[in-house]
Amino acid sequence: MLVLTLPTENATARMRFYRALKSKGCAVLRDGVYLLPYSEAREEALRELAGAIAESGGTAHLFRAPSLDASQEDEFRASFDREGDYDAFIGSLAEARKTISGQSAAELTRLLRRLRKDYELIQTIDYFPDDAATRAEVAWQDFVELVDTVLSPGEPHPAERAIRLLSRDDYQGRTWATRQRMWVDRVASAWLIRRFIDPDAHFLWLPSPDACPADAIGFDFDGAAFTHVGERVTFEVLIASFGLDTDPALLRLGEIVHALDVGGPAAPETVGFEAVMAGTRRRVDNDDQLLEQMSPVMDALHTHFAANAKEESGRRS
Repeated sequence: MLVLTLPTENATARMRFYRALKSKGCAVLRDGVYLLPYSEAREEALRELAGAIAESGGTAHLFRAPSLDASQEDEFRASFDREGDYDAFIGSLAEARKTISGQSAAELTRLLRRLRKDYELIQTIDYFPDDAATRAEVAWQDFVELVDTVLSPGEPHPAERAIRLLSRDDYQGRTWATRQRMWVDRVASAWLIRRFIDPDAHFLWLPSPDACPADAIGFDFDGAAFTHVGERVTFEVLIASFGLDTDPALLRLGEIVHALDVGGPAAPETVGFEAVMAGTRRRVDNDDQLLEQMSPVMDALHTHFAANAKEESGRRS
């Protein structure tokens, strides 16, 4: 175990550092004495914090403290019990379930992102996962599946397969099909297909994946020719499949699509794109109109990212 003592008498500084220690999941042994399971990364973090305390005029001491016996080790581990945090999180999921039916796609996406952040925060400081962690994981997965069902019926599950490099020449003038009432990944994928893969593409918007004609190329549903693979969403899979991953602007767009579709780090433009997408989806009557109105937005973002990439390349050279 790592032990950090914080005997500074500066109340303001002490509160600031207390919040920093709490964010790392430290247990409080007594006033001014904090405990954290040992790892090199955690020790480095506490060393940096101790240095900051000294720079602020306070004093702090960091040392390792091995347990004397199994009983003391159990006592130390009990100080990091996150059962209460997980129970509170499961309770927030139960409350959120009551509001799902009345929320828009954008609101549900934001709700899911906020709750995912809460869940990941608990996981980050759960150094000894137990049954409470398992219960929370089951509750979280059930909630995600429920939101996916409401937000986008038929949302694909990640496939585990290799992504083969394909020739665009074999995909010209084809019919492409995906689920109707498109959201971010499907809109971006349809734009990518028409803009970079098949300029003469014809699109079908399916009431369900089962309605996909045999001669159509399906995308973004289970069993489709192009769908989620591993950690990649359909837009990213299409980029890789057709050798478009040398375009840094498309990769930046991929970050936005990925974050809005399945979560993860978000580019600064993500929130604005989500707002435009949600507003446009409410204004139009069908998916043809949605693609028509969102395509200039995608074009503009691509041009913006391409210009930024060119400027960065010029500065490096």
